[in-house]
Amino acid sequence: MTDQTSTEHHLAIALLQSLAQADSDDCLPALQQLMAWLRPNRSRFSTAQRMDSLIAVLPAQAALIAPFAERLHAWLCRLQLYPALVELGLFSRRGFARECIERCYERLNPAPLNLQDARDVLRLLLPRASDLDWLEALGGSRWAALFQALCRALSPESLASLRRHARAECLYALEMLAIWVAAEELDRDLMRLEPSLVERDSAFVALQREIAQCIAQQMQALHEPSPPPCDLAHIEVLLTQCAEQIQRLRRRMVSRGSSIALTHLLERLEQTLARLQQLLDILFAEHREQAAGQAAQLFLELVQAGHERRGIRALWRRNTRLLARSITENTSDHGEHYITRDRSGYLALLRSAGGAGIIIALLALIKIQIGNLGLTPLSSAVLVSLNYGLGFVLVHLLHFTIATKQPAMTAARLAQDIERGERGKANQKRLAMMLVDLTRSQLAAVLGNVLVAVSLAFALAWLYALWQGQALLSSAQVAYQLKAVAPIDGLALWYAAIAGVWLFCSGLLAGYFDNRAACLDLRARLLQHPLLKRLLPSATLRGRLADYLHDNYGALMGNFLFGVMLGMTGYIGHSTGLPLDIRHVAFSSANIGYSAASGSLSVALCAQALGMVLLIGLVNLLVSFTLALRVALKARQVQVGSLGTLLTSFIQQVRSAPRLLLLPPPPLPATDQETDSAPH
Repeated sequence: MTDQTSTEHHLAIALLQSLAQADSDDCLPALQQLMAWLRPNRSRFSTAQRMDSLIAVLPAQAALIAPFAERLHAWLCRLQLYPALVELGLFSRRGFARECIERCYERLNPAPLNLQDARDVLRLLLPRASDLDWLEALGGSRWAALFQALCRALSPESLASLRRHARAECLYALEMLAIWVAAEELDRDLMRLEPSLVERDSAFVALQREIAQCIAQQMQALHEPSPPPCDLAHIEVLLTQCAEQIQRLRRRMVSRGSSIALTHLLERLEQTLARLQQLLDILFAEHREQAAGQAAQLFLELVQAGHERRGIRALWRRNTRLLARSITENTSDHGEHYITRDRSGYLALLRSAGGAGIIIALLALIKIQIGNLGLTPLSSAVLVSLNYGLGFVLVHLLHFTIATKQPAMTAARLAQDIERGERGKANQKRLAMMLVDLTRSQLAAVLGNVLVAVSLAFALAWLYALWQGQALLSSAQVAYQLKAVAPIDGLALWYAAIAGVWLFCSGLLAGYFDNRAACLDLRARLLQHPLLKRLLPSATLRGRLADYLHDNYGALMGNFLFGVMLGMTGYIGHSTGLPLDIRHVAFSSANIGYSAASGSLSVALCAQALGMVLLIGLVNLLVSFTLALRVALKARQVQVGSLGTLLTSFIQQVRSAPRLLLLPPPPLPATDQETDSAPH
């Protein structure tokens, strides 16, 4: 034995002597002393070394530690394990909102501790967040070995009594958890997703029945030295079926709508099934060493769950991840329409973007005229918001395309493509090809918006000057519009970034309202709405209206609210004195067109202003795309991989065919198309 090992053993024996000398029936102070001794400190011995030394010396010190082991046994038999087994690590059945409120109130005004409750005992023994690190570093095997070493110091009667108490608590927890699983299937949201759940032979109800029979058998044999084995084969099958049912519900939730309450419920169901599996593994393990190892692992999870229970960060993160996925899933469904891969799609996108350019030029003119009315700032902001919002809705109704609306959609589509890659990472070559398609489509939309908006604005201002004999914009207005696109002096890039954030938010709002329409079954509600029945007696017309509003609810609301956000930002900045405003590439280009015709600007000055407008557009797109992609990737729990590799692959794609960055690929020869379309 080395000197270091000998010193470790002497320290461990000193700890055991201190524990043995404590004569109180309350073992909590002694356990706190044990945790303090194990907790990392400035000692030259690590936590793992101290734990190993304690486990090593315990067999030789059985007589010394026996009195403490007996007191620990008596204390544990009075401890209520059941509340920790059915609550810690499982979402509350009270719902997400109520749980958040309860946790916040608990932080402000904690309830008194109950020293007979395992939840509060764990909170006292391991109060620090840093305790989780060294507990996990020790691993479940060491904790299992320590507990077994202490159990060997007990008399056979005490050991049997402790096992009966632990087994009874686990069986009771198992019974309650199974009842909760069966009861959850009656939730309205679950029945909306899966109407067949109302059948009497569902997997959730069958699982509860099977577990109830097993528990009744085990409770009758609780006092027998060796309880009879339980046939777990059918229970395991039912657990698998329940897990598969939850996955089906998750998939249906994406298409039929979700909510925080529903994601909270599904997550709780999944956690409950996992806890059932853990308790079954402990109760019916083939060997006691295996059961001790499973119990130690559950102990570590309960400690971690107890710490998470004190805050709402983990609760919020888990509940919103699936909701975010549902929103981005709805967004990604529309993203494919903004990606062109052939000539016909490319030309259609140009036409669509050009049509939006016409609307934007008119909206910019209306905004200028609203500014000339001399209204109060709030009245002007409301009118501008309505102008933007209703104008964007009109763009959608006419099936036109605003370039800056693309990133929120295409980012979600890109994340979906990454998720389909191997092991949650993207195929870099395929992803680079998709980025080329995205870049080409985005450039086409920007050019369509900007060229048409600036050309129409110039033409309208020129015609106005011919008709009225004076410029549409005054010299002060022209100077203001030129300064508005200045990157530094006019804070144009900062304002463009704010517009990019609102573009990202509008994408989320569109996904949210799409999800909401599916969740509410808006189509069926509108089809049976009493007022619509009176206004539209024809079921066919009412069905068409219901179908359109259901399918476009998210896009309509997202576009309108985006306009409101754009219109109100300047008013908020004016009211608070903060540098808040927006710069949007299409509207800025239209304003430059009006200014060019009104102020007789030189070609060089016009080109400079348009260059700054394109820089505004670049910031709009980068900010909105980056934020949307980040949310979509997190919601799907995937990652892009190496950005350097992706950039290299993208550059290689551009070098091999640079024209693809601006123009669509040429059509395949007829023979190739026939070969590709032929059945294999």
